[in-house]
Amino acid sequence: MKCIHIGYTKIKMSDIFNAKVLCDGCNTRMEKTSILRNGFNVRALECPGCGKNYLHPEDEYKLEQFSKLRNKHFQVKLRIVGNSYTVSIPREIIDYQDEIQKRLNKMLFMALEEPEKLSIFFRKRVFE
Repeated sequence: MKCIHIGYTKIKMSDIFNAKVLCDGCNTRMEKTSILRNGFNVRALECPGCGKNYLHPEDEYKLEQFSKLRNKHFQVKLRIVGNSYTVSIPREIIDYQDEIQKRLNKMLFMALEEPEKLSIFFRKRVFE
């Protein structure tokens, strides 16, 4: 009797950006570059001939996820715990941040930028 079950193997696809890609407009070999969009360094392929560029699909997806969250307004509760106030951060923001950084620091950084503007940072930044 022949076994009908075949062992499954996980095949990892190679990244398209590791291949040689020709521009569909002028047939010139495209070069790897990075483009700054909404504060993100996005991997891209750019044609030196005509200037056409294509974003890396994975980076483009992350950029779309950020755009969806950026345009969404959250209403959060302010609570008193001992002598401090706490703010609940929506799960969507934590999940997105965790996906981007692959790890989430337990320590956040906060700054009062204007009289009515409080900013929270997931990474330490240089304050001006």
